[in-house]
Amino acid sequence: MTTAWLVLAVGEERQHGGNDGYDDDPSQHYSWDDTVPNHANLKVGDVIALWDKKELLGLGVISDIETGSEVKTLYFCPECKKADFKRRKKLKPTCLCNKCGAQFEEPGSKTKTVTTYRSRHGEAWMDGRGLLTGPELRALCDSPRSQLSMRPARWEKLRDALLALEDIDLEDLDMDDEQAGGDTVRRPIAGGHRMANVKTRQGQPAFRKQLLKDHGQVCAFTGPAPAAALQAAHLYSFADESEHHDWGGLLLRNDVHSLFDRGQIAVNPDTGLIDVDEELLGYPAYAELHGKIPRARLRPEHEVWLAAHWRTHRTATTP
Repeated sequence: MTTAWLVLAVGEERQHGGNDGYDDDPSQHYSWDDTVPNHANLKVGDVIALWDKKELLGLGVISDIETGSEVKTLYFCPECKKADFKRRKKLKPTCLCNKCGAQFEEPGSKTKTVTTYRSRHGEAWMDGRGLLTGPELRALCDSPRSQLSMRPARWEKLRDALLALEDIDLEDLDMDDEQAGGDTVRRPIAGGHRMANVKTRQGQPAFRKQLLKDHGQVCAFTGPAPAAALQAAHLYSFADESEHHDWGGLLLRNDVHSLFDRGQIAVNPDTGLIDVDEELLGYPAYAELHGKIPRARLRPEHEVWLAAHWRTHRTATTP
């Protein structure tokens, strides 16, 4: 299994506390030193995912880690000598110690020679701003309650969460430029040593966010489900339309979405009931959906798209 690292990169908003921060460029490189927990554990080939506490910024595969040394200025509370304090923008005194509660204008300081590290991951960078929220990212870490700035996770879990959000089948990961068409991005693949160009759907995160707002964490056919298991399903061929139509989508559980796209699960426009393909009736989880009313509240626009889906996949095969 490939290791992924969730690393904090919040720019000028970061509460550096005990140091002056780092010159990070999230899409190209990330810097740290040996005062940071897990500093020596990142390896070439690992996935690195940068976030700003609120959301994912993007991710890549580490192609190189440069090491060096420098004299670093470290700051601390003059009362308890701890580095856990924050600098306040409006209140005076400027600094507040999180450990002992002391307030002070200027922290104590000392210098120390540290080993520095800088990852290079720009060759395999994928912009991911807004795809996953802070709480969703924390839940993917090996230790969800960790407060460390560099936290280990499993790439496979992160990958699956991203593929679910972006509505991409696993077989799509092997698409080349000509197959993909349009804009492409380089996406890290499990193992960290092979990259593939993958077509991304512009506006997909916003489309999914709107569906979650409209319907909550509910699969339109099966009922309540974790957000990570729900995909934003278009009720028409997005490849043909290339547009996110209003009321043209529903949230579907990952497996149900795949079967819906194949026409094996559909909604009969004459009855308004879910219709499950005969091949699936041997599976209880799908057989119990047959003849049931969709769990989502359907608008007339949904019904129009679902009727078109039915005609495409069912009437064409009806003798």
